[in-house]
Amino acid sequence: MSDPVRAADSPFAVEVEAGKAYFWCSCGKSASQPFCDGSHQGSDFVPLKYEATESKKVFFCGCKATAGQPMCDGSHSN
Repeated sequence: MSDPVRAADSPFAVEVEAGKAYFWCSCGKSASQPFCDGSHQGSDFVPLKYEATESKKVFFCGCKATAGQPMCDGSHSN
């Protein structure tokens, strides 16, 4: 598997809604960061589904190096 493109140097703060599903871009090529727009087609990457259990602000990884996909774990600082 190839390495993802670093989409941002910081996380994406998103207000999620309880009961909704979100598809995080794992390849880094989406123009709709942090969400998938299908740019991974033809690669080994697939979007990661995140289901919100409550309405709140969450921080999706932008550098694509997080160990806790799809949430930011501070890897962008390294």
